[in-house]
Amino acid sequence: MSAELASLLRAEGGLLAACVVDPDEAAPPPASLVVEAIHEGYLQHYAQGHVLRSDDQDLALLAGDRLYALGLARLAEIGDLEAVARLADLISLCAQAHAEGKPERATAAWEAARRGAD
Repeated sequence: MSAELASLLRAEGGLLAACVVDPDEAAPPPASLVVEAIHEGYLQHYAQGHVLRSDDQDLALLAGDRLYALGLARLAEIGDLEAVARLADLISLCAQAHAEGKPERATAAWEAARRGAD
């Protein structure tokens, strides 16, 4: 887990801060904070997250939206609008894959995005 992402979420306080997982319980992080934040947002929507854990499904959806926004805002701050568009497309592709009952397409899309981030 990214200590940076966990620290950022704890510092923001509120409901999400209380759900941050102990670093020893979390999976290894993806290539960057931006990708990690957006991937964690995805996991909050469709599976169990690595950084945040809660049994409250509504909170998980809100956390997912917050993490999507966090990652995209970080990219926008540095002016990488092309990367913002690519990650927004990735989020959309994953939502479509899950809506069509084809989560393996979403998994493949994330794997491709991680390879591109390395």
